[in-house]
Amino acid sequence: MIRYSGRVTDVVEIQIRAERAPRYAHADDAGADLMAAEAVTLAPGERALVGTGVAIALPEGYAGFVVPRSGLAAKHGITVVNSPGTIDAGYRGEIKVTLLNTDREAEFVVEAGDRIAQLIIMPVSRAVFVPVAELPESVRGTGGFGSTGVRS
Repeated sequence: MIRYSGRVTDVVEIQIRAERAPRYAHADDAGADLMAAEAVTLAPGERALVGTGVAIALPEGYAGFVVPRSGLAAKHGITVVNSPGTIDAGYRGEIKVTLLNTDREAEFVVEAGDRIAQLIIMPVSRAVFVPVAELPESVRGTGGFGSTGVRS
């Protein structure tokens, strides 16, 4: 455990092979920045699988989630297509990020070393799915997409 500003935070050691290891920009950040290991140019509407040169060994009971960087999304329309990308504990290959340029007019250039996504490491539970004839009632019930409306 590590103490940040009076708060205790759990720490998990992750074995890694990487030229550029993911880095947390701030002590209390949830996501560590992943950097591109290669250069790529994304034309408007184009997507590309970008290598990070990072391979990790997650302990059993943990998963990694690759998510977009908010600044790239807001300023340039760059997002991660399959967000969150899931890294299972048993995977040992290179982490790659599928970037998408949603800008309709401007291309986006990624240089090797650019921060392109964030990696969040989290403990995960393993579910046991139990078949039943009916599900218990809830306040929400079957209300799904748009069932709560737009305005509060």
